[in-house]
Amino acid sequence: MNQRNKYNNKKTVIDGITFDSKLEAKRYKILKKLEKEGVIRELKLQPSYELIPSFKKNGTTYRKTSYRADFMYFDNNLNKYIVEDVKGFKTDVYLLKKKLFEYKYQNLEIKEVKNGKR
Repeated sequence: MNQRNKYNNKKTVIDGITFDSKLEAKRYKILKKLEKEGVIRELKLQPSYELIPSFKKNGTTYRKTSYRADFMYFDNNLNKYIVEDVKGFKTDVYLLKKKLFEYKYQNLEIKEVKNGKR
């Protein structure tokens, strides 16, 4: 598949799943291997976290604001859930959503992955 987006990422298909970039697909393969080895469990793709709920003000309805990570899993060695985002480029929108996520979800943190590795 040769489809590219505005950040020049190349969509890649693995296990019938379309990933937004080669880096994200590479990380998926690593995480699947770690899951098979029992290092991690409960691997989820594209988990969504609500940052601001939908609300009404002065007759206008505002849609909820969410952050969608690339992966979430339980790390058996660290004994905690990990939220991962594969990043080649950090947009202003991402930085703001990360800040809201870190504030709202005190028990979780976003681990940014470059080159498919943490």
